[in-house]
Amino acid sequence: MSAPSSAVPILRLGDVLVTGLLNELDDKSAVAFARELTERISADRARGVLIDISRLEIIDSFVARNLMELTGMARLLGARVIVAGMRPPVAITLVELGLELTGVETALHAEQGMAALGWVRAPQPREGAPHDAAG
Repeated sequence: MSAPSSAVPILRLGDVLVTGLLNELDDKSAVAFARELTERISADRARGVLIDISRLEIIDSFVARNLMELTGMARLLGARVIVAGMRPPVAITLVELGLELTGVETALHAEQGMAALGWVRAPQPREGAPHDAAG
């Protein structure tokens, strides 16, 4: 029987997993999320993980430690983790609590994080230009 899945969706885009953290992530959910994400990294042979925390308005020492541990586990599994979208109040709280996200790469927003993982945004068709139906 498999472990219960977390309430946090994990999407696969090629060899990168994309997920996000919400404010409602309690300690039990954070542990379930870490377990599910590490299992997905291994099963999907992901080389990168983007964790979008732009919806996270507050952070505590448990979640900060969880992010550091998750990054370490992912690295051991061969994946690079980038945490994107940290809000200023979250950064301020981390500094005020004396918490350093040691080993955690950050990006200003998800698009910047995906670019760091090797994703390039597809060019948008010019207005009025014909669309390529072949894809």
